[in-house]
Amino acid sequence: MRLWVKHARQVVRVVSDADPCREYLAGPAQENCTLAILEEENGIGLSIIIDQEGFIADIGYDDVMELKYKNHLVEKIIDASGRSVLPGLVDAHTHPVWAGDRVHEFSMKLAGASYMDIYEAGGGIHFTVNHTRKASEDELYNLLKERLMRMLANGTVLVEGKSGYGLDTENEIKMLRVLERAKRELPIDISSTFCGAHAVPKNQTAEEATQNVLTRQLPEVMRLQELGELHVDSIDVFCEKGVFDIDQSRKILKAGRQAGLRLNFHADELTPICGTEMGAALGAEAMSHLEEISQEGITAMAVKPSVAVILPTTAYLLRLNPPPVRKMINQGVPVALGSDFNPNAYCLSMPLVMNLACVLFGMTLPEVLVAATINAAAALGRQETNGSLEVGKYGDLLILNAPKWEHLIYQMGDIQQIIGQVVKRGRIVDRTV
Repeated sequence: MRLWVKHARQVVRVVSDADPCREYLAGPAQENCTLAILEEENGIGLSIIIDQEGFIADIGYDDVMELKYKNHLVEKIIDASGRSVLPGLVDAHTHPVWAGDRVHEFSMKLAGASYMDIYEAGGGIHFTVNHTRKASEDELYNLLKERLMRMLANGTVLVEGKSGYGLDTENEIKMLRVLERAKRELPIDISSTFCGAHAVPKNQTAEEATQNVLTRQLPEVMRLQELGELHVDSIDVFCEKGVFDIDQSRKILKAGRQAGLRLNFHADELTPICGTEMGAALGAEAMSHLEEISQEGITAMAVKPSVAVILPTTAYLLRLNPPPVRKMINQGVPVALGSDFNPNAYCLSMPLVMNLACVLFGMTLPEVLVAATINAAAALGRQETNGSLEVGKYGDLLILNAPKWEHLIYQMGDIQQIIGQVVKRGRIVDRTV
């Protein structure tokens, strides 16, 4: 065995083999989730055993595990006495590859400038595009590496990473290659998303930008995918008034679907333009933001359903209306969480995102843990390997320096102290990198 975690006071599985719903939790299943928690009994703690391939081999009480595995060799043992163990976190929406910070825009926002004010003045995405285009692959990789390792130190073991600061074929491919390198070299799992329709380039109309994505960018991404040089999971578009309208967004998403990509896109963030209804009609696996979603949009998302990826940092920093999370959960839409890490929302900590979701959006502690584990994994199509502690899934664990898992959210702002160890596929992550 690669790793044996012994004597834990509490193991939070999130879902288990006994749960009727295991791929994601929606409606009453998310609202009333018991998290399949195992607790120490009569002084007997809990064990998790991870095999040589990095998968969970067994979970149970110490005495049973000692008898069952007494003759097995174990590379590493962790004494988790008095501590809690839960699945590694999943960040379902980030923009991690870019150069050129936008700290100067924070003052503009505090003075009352809106997202679109900054965007139309040439700031925002356009500012980042200029710097990202000038940066080399090595420069972008070194920036990405430091960000991803900080995410890992804060408990994130699987992250969705978008392109989108290139806006032309050469630079979008450059960003995707950087993500590909990180997959090979870093101890964190990455789901890549092609987001060439993140903004309209300054020298193009929205229709021209749409055609560029359809006829140049997407075909080249898929050509490299067929060659095995890229491994892209999803396609994204910023479906928004003043960016890509409903018809343009639909064309891009349909082309992505025909190319075999999942649909995971920005919808109804700043204005209510019925992006969610359009996405639901296309069978989108996930949609993000949703601050301005309509009642009809919620109903449409609940049919398949489509995972709602909620981004508390964005609503907080841009002072947007909060998305109607309670309505979504009540009506059967599975809710997930993402940090929306980008130059506009510089947050690498999913536990802080979870805290904000509780305070700003009225989510409960169990709801946000579900949203940052199994439901976030489902948004990325990774629920078979990530998002819960189950036999056969990746041995990705957080071992907390606390007897109860709620401390991960309760102890706000001191995350790397409350997290004792981050374990990725049975190996302890060096968080000093």
